[in-house]
Amino acid sequence: MKKLVVIAIGGNSIIKDNAHQTIEHQEIAVKEVAKHIADMLQLGYNIVLTHGNGPHVGLDLRRAEIANEREHLPLTPLANCVADTQGGIGYLIQQALNNELASRQSDKKAITVITQVEVDKLDANFANPTKPIGAFFTQAQRDHLLNEYPDWCFVEDSGRGYRRVVASPDPIKIIETEAIKSLIDSGFVVISAGGGGIPVIKDRDGQYHSVDAVIDKDLSTTLLAETLNADTLIITTGVEKVCINFGKPNQQALDSVTVDEIKQYIAEGHFPAGSMLPKIEASLSFLANGGSKVIITVPEKLPQALKGETGTHIIH
Repeated sequence: MKKLVVIAIGGNSIIKDNAHQTIEHQEIAVKEVAKHIADMLQLGYNIVLTHGNGPHVGLDLRRAEIANEREHLPLTPLANCVADTQGGIGYLIQQALNNELASRQSDKKAITVITQVEVDKLDANFANPTKPIGAFFTQAQRDHLLNEYPDWCFVEDSGRGYRRVVASPDPIKIIETEAIKSLIDSGFVVISAGGGGIPVIKDRDGQYHSVDAVIDKDLSTTLLAETLNADTLIITTGVEKVCINFGKPNQQALDSVTVDEIKQYIAEGHFPAGSMLPKIEASLSFLANGGSKVIITVPEKLPQALKGETGTHIIH
């Protein structure tokens, strides 16, 4: 039986910066990712893909707000923006991957599953928005938007500018798990839980309802990988390997590292809360719940990382 690998592709791998936001730019980026995924499939793995949508969902939400302001069109709830971007990005990945596989005479097919993810309506994160979405703004642009929308929240994002932040509750359950399992068993490459999944809450009658939030993609990916009993979780990021003492003269890249070693590095404060720490914590959760290995690397090194040639490999 083929081993299952779950791969998280960051939204910033698809929209790289403010100058590359068009669909044409996104198609180019996605085609490159598709080549790497096709290479991995040739290594004999089953693959489930997830993806971020941070830049996309912010743009969609802003479009809806501008359309409302100028043409009085109905506002689109944030949960629906998540659904829209999940479908749109999934379509781009699905098309690019199917085209790439066809060019290699492979009979594999990719399919996108619109995925809901249950959250707790009492989650404390609803009162403390932390999830960056949308474009980067200068301080002057931020101040202008805050004057216009005083209830918005912004954070400075890694020296790249200011971004709006929204609530990011923890995922509890992947609603479409059985459908995803069935598609994997039928031989499909499944694209699911895009943008962390569409956040929903369950009422007293067991009915699901959407809620305005954006779930962290790495947390949802980890939950999905655990639920599917995946062998390996791969989280892509902006660096080829995780580093300790990052940005210092004694910076050191990590190749193969154990759970105990990673926990020691966390205790020593090597991983910033706003960037690498959530990925490390997601990795530890996956390994604690039955996973064999986590790999963290850049998208363009995915095949090499899976073969053990690069990336940071976290093991028991």
